[in-house]
Amino acid sequence: MHPSLKAKIHPTVAALKAQTDVWKNAGERVVFTNGCFDIIHPGHVDYLFHARDLGSRLVIGVNTDDSVRRLKGQHRPIQHEEARLQVLAALACVDALLLFGEETPIHLITEIMPDVLVKGGDYTIKTIVGAQEVMANGGRVEVIPFLEGYSTSAIERKIKERG
Repeated sequence: MHPSLKAKIHPTVAALKAQTDVWKNAGERVVFTNGCFDIIHPGHVDYLFHARDLGSRLVIGVNTDDSVRRLKGQHRPIQHEEARLQVLAALACVDALLLFGEETPIHLITEIMPDVLVKGGDYTIKTIVGAQEVMANGGRVEVIPFLEGYSTSAIERKIKERG
């Protein structure tokens, strides 16, 4: 993996927190989102660029392969975690990444305490993990609508139909 991509991937929550603290101390607004990001498609790209527009830095918690299997089933992920990290790191809107294997990213969220917490259109503020904690700390929670017609599941179905 290219060194500039690898530099965006943090090995631990502590390392990521140290970086986000530097950004915050410099007056930058940290935006956080999370997900599997299995097959990157235009919907992901649109979502991530909109998320970055809400602040100065975009941090993504990426589900490990094991946690993707628990969430999506044994047929997923299609791409392994290192591949997913590399593709996300290549996006200009992404500033930092961290794998997480827990059921939810609540520990990661409460450690870095982003200024803005973002999820996609299938969520409401009431269903977003960490929303209450971020808002109690003076942060914002945003729901970004999906770009119609794109989903990893739809891509997977299309591949199976043609296979």
